[in-house]
Amino acid sequence: MKLKPIKENIKAIEGRNIFLRVDFNVPLKGKKILDETKIIAVLPTIRFLLRYKCKIILATHLGEPNGKKNAELSVKPVFRRLGALLGASRVKFAGEIVGKKVDDAFKKIKGGEILMLENLRFDKGEEKNDKKFAKALAKNCEVYVNEAFSVCHRNHASVAVIRKYLPSFAGLLLMDEITNLDKAKNPVKPLVLVMGGAKIHTKINLIKNLEKHAGHILIGGALANNFFKALGLSVGKSLIDKESVLLAKKLLRNKKIMLPYDVIVANKKNITVRLADQVQKDDIIYDIGPRTINLYSCIIGDAKTIIWNGPLGAFENPHFRHGTVALGQIIAARSRGRAFGVVGGGETLEALKLTKMEHYVDWISTGGGAMLAYLGGEKMPGLE
Repeated sequence: MKLKPIKENIKAIEGRNIFLRVDFNVPLKGKKILDETKIIAVLPTIRFLLRYKCKIILATHLGEPNGKKNAELSVKPVFRRLGALLGASRVKFAGEIVGKKVDDAFKKIKGGEILMLENLRFDKGEEKNDKKFAKALAKNCEVYVNEAFSVCHRNHASVAVIRKYLPSFAGLLLMDEITNLDKAKNPVKPLVLVMGGAKIHTKINLIKNLEKHAGHILIGGALANNFFKALGLSVGKSLIDKESVLLAKKLLRNKKIMLPYDVIVANKKNITVRLADQVQKDDIIYDIGPRTINLYSCIIGDAKTIIWNGPLGAFENPHFRHGTVALGQIIAARSRGRAFGVVGGGETLEALKLTKMEHYVDWISTGGGAMLAYLGGEKMPGLE
C-alpha cells in the first residue's frame, strides 16, 4: 500500500477544512482520564494542521456504547483535556456527531481551530460502515486525515467508507506506526515472538505470517493454559478457552513454539511453583515460573528483533506480575540498538509501564488488535 503523508502534501492540506479521525479511546474513571498516552501521541499531527491554518473537525470513538447515547461514554472529558493542552479558545465541542448543530458550529470556527464531535459510536452508522453516515461526517470537509491506526483493521464509517468522499492522507503517528511495523514484518533475524494474553485466535495470523522469520515463539499467560490442555496436561481450575484449545492442537506441530517449563499456581492453601506437568486439580495458574523466566530471558537476549503482545501472567495482581515485569525489563533492555523491540496491546503497555523502562523500547504501538492484524497480513480497511 502507498500512503500519502501530510508532511509531504502540505499544499493539499494548507488552509483546508480537515476531518481528522483520531483514537482517543482512553480509560476513564468517572470524568477523570487515567492514561492520556493516546492524546499526547496525536498532538504533533494536530499542531501540524493548526500551524497550516486548517479548520479541523476532530472525531474519535470511546468505549462500546453500541450505537446508543451514553453519558458515561461522552468524550467531554477528552475535549476538556485537549483544550487544556492546546488552549481552550482553540477547541470547541459540537455536542453532536452530525446534523445542523454541527454544521452551524463549524461555520463559527476559524482556521487554526478545532471542533470536536461527540463519540462516533453513539451512532449505529459508525460500526455498520454506513455510507449515509460517512457522507454526513464528510459534509463540511475537503480533506480526510487518518490518525487512528488502532481502528484501521475495522470496517467502520469514519475509517473506511468516508474516504470515498474526501481525498485522504496519513497523519504523522500513522506513518510512524507503519514504518516501524514494517521493520518488524521484515525483521533482522533472529526474531523472537513473545505471546501472552488469553485467546489464540487474535494472534494466530501473526504467528503464521511471521513463523518463517521467527527463531522462537515464547508462550505465556492464559494462552499457555490452552496449549497445556491441548497436550492433555492438567491445568486445574485455570482459565482456558475451548476455541483456543482447538487452535493450540494445530499449532503444537510448530517446533518453534515454546511453552513454560514451570508456573506459579495458587489454591486455597498457598501460592507455589510447580512444573508445568504437575499442576494439581485445585490449582489456578497465574504466572510463569522462575526457570521459565530464565530460559525465555536467555532466548530474548540473543534476539535481533522482538515482538511482544499480551501479559505473561495476572500482572494486575502484585503477587503474579513477576514473570511479565521481568521479561518486560529484558525486552526493554535488549531494545534500542542491540535489537529492534516492538510492543503493542493495552494490557501489554500497562505491564510495560510497571518496568519503568518503556522509553527503551523502539516502538510502542497504539493499536493492539490493529498491530496484530497488520503484522498478520490481514485486511486493513483504513489503509487500503
